[in-house]
Amino acid sequence: MTAAPPEQKLSNEELLASVIADLIGDVRHVAVGNASPIPATAALLARERGGGKPYVSLLQSRKHNFFTDGGRELFDCAGQGRIDVFFLSGGEIDGEGNINLVSIGEYEHPKVRFPGSFGAAYLYYVVPKVILFRTEHSRRTLVPKVSFVSAPGTSPENVFRNGGPIALVTNRCVFSFDQTHRRFRLESVHPGHAVSEVAEHTGFAYVQPAAVPETPSPSAETLRLMRQVVAPELAEVYPQFAARIFGVRVPA
Repeated sequence: MTAAPPEQKLSNEELLASVIADLIGDVRHVAVGNASPIPATAALLARERGGGKPYVSLLQSRKHNFFTDGGRELFDCAGQGRIDVFFLSGGEIDGEGNINLVSIGEYEHPKVRFPGSFGAAYLYYVVPKVILFRTEHSRRTLVPKVSFVSAPGTSPENVFRNGGPIALVTNRCVFSFDQTHRRFRLESVHPGHAVSEVAEHTGFAYVQPAAVPETPSPSAETLRLMRQVVAPELAEVYPQFAARIFGVRVPA
């Protein structure tokens, strides 16, 4: 395999992966579901920066996955408290952290049909740190109230729950999530974007501090690890993504 040269321009995907890797923190085990190349990049980056910790499970990978029975083993592992971080997205996400993976419009005659919830609701309850991500930050995707609650962001006080959202990362900014007050807080705005732009394209209400910093760009060492170490490993699961973002080519 050949990796991208270190001097190439920073891509949006690299910025988001760096942000998510920082949010992962010092944990034991990160699991990444299907069709999640940016979270997968972040998880592998976190492992490289941690000297082999956390352990990373990529569901579509043969090399980075000890599960032999797909999602069922993932759910069992999560229920035992052995997965610390997971990632979720949705066709719609609202201000209380609810996500919609089912449909928009009347349930029997929807205007839009999404792929389905799979294990989102269960994992949202049992994984301590769930990082939400959405690469389209618009009023169509970040809505006042989701049309269908596939997985609730919070629960009543009498409901036992270990897990829930800690942040929402989009192509424009980073929100943290306050479980107590059940709402997002704007933490940073990505380079090239503005606070006013975030407000214009966000459908739900959120807390906005008086001063909002710019999202830090990844360090030279972080970029080196992503481009030269992580990218070739990522190519096993996401060859098209690795080729487009990092210029990695898998030999035929």
